[in-house]
Amino acid sequence: MLAGVVSALCATALAAGGSAAAPSPADGPAPVPRLELERYLGTWRQLAAVPQYFDLDCARDTQASYALDPQGDIAVRNTCTTWANTRNEINGTATVNDRETGAQLHVSFPGVPTQDRREGPTNYIVTALGPDYSWAVVTDPSRISGFVLARAASLDADTWQQARTAITAAGQNPCLYLTSPTTGGESRIVPLCAG
Repeated sequence: MLAGVVSALCATALAAGGSAAAPSPADGPAPVPRLELERYLGTWRQLAAVPQYFDLDCARDTQASYALDPQGDIAVRNTCTTWANTRNEINGTATVNDRETGAQLHVSFPGVPTQDRREGPTNYIVTALGPDYSWAVVTDPSRISGFVLARAASLDADTWQQARTAITAAGQNPCLYLTSPTTGGESRIVPLCAG
């Protein structure tokens, strides 16, 4: 059922605007000038995302938790509540690839095809970040994925507009992002440009 909803919403989003005028894909999205890792650690709630195959089981309350591991990398724990009302969890590792900004990382998940190598090219770029680290926009070099993350279950209207502006600045279309149902926040799945 969700796959049909996602397909229909993506088709609507594509018809509504394709891609926004932005830097060419060859340029890649720019990371934030500086990410303070200690402040970025902790739990983030996914409030919107470009649909990905690995997320289709998630009905609500998708979260990512980051903590330093003994090797000095970042332990990643992604969780969500499934459509069957069970808990889904996957654990991985993130390694900072860009020591200048700290905002470009390689995230890996053992046993997941194409994501099972602990070291590799950047596949996680923090392209926007609230000054108080209360929200972030994350994508990858090819702009196939995208996530709006927040510490809280919801964002106010001004912050949502900042996130939409950041998505466009990163060379993506906000209409391709779908809201993620979150307890205490949004309950619907709608294109981000509709809100």
